[in-house]
Amino acid sequence: MRMPLSPPVRMPLLSLLAILAGTGPGPACAANGDLSGLERAWHGCVRETYAAQPAGQSRAASELSALDACRAHEDRYVAALMAARIGGDRPPGARVRAWAATMAASLVDPVTAWIQALRR
Repeated sequence: MRMPLSPPVRMPLLSLLAILAGTGPGPACAANGDLSGLERAWHGCVRETYAAQPAGQSRAASELSALDACRAHEDRYVAALMAARIGGDRPPGARVRAWAATMAASLVDPVTAWIQALRR
């Protein structure tokens, strides 16, 4: 029996699939400076929706309702932001080298400190 995906899992997954399929906002969208446009659209949607909330409703409920109503804008902005970071100016091996340097430092530094403590 298949279990349906919950919305918090489904939306990021669909955004990632859209990026990978080339149908969603990808690095080309981010490269054109559209990130700021997507961010403005999302913030504008949240502001307009928040202003339209009932007056008797609590602030937290109004904020949650506005964020829920603008989830599609947020998903598009986050997907484009992630695509821009993945497809940045770094060469393909730079990320691997950075990870290797981090791992080496996390292994070498404690051993070096331990050896220096023994010498004292």
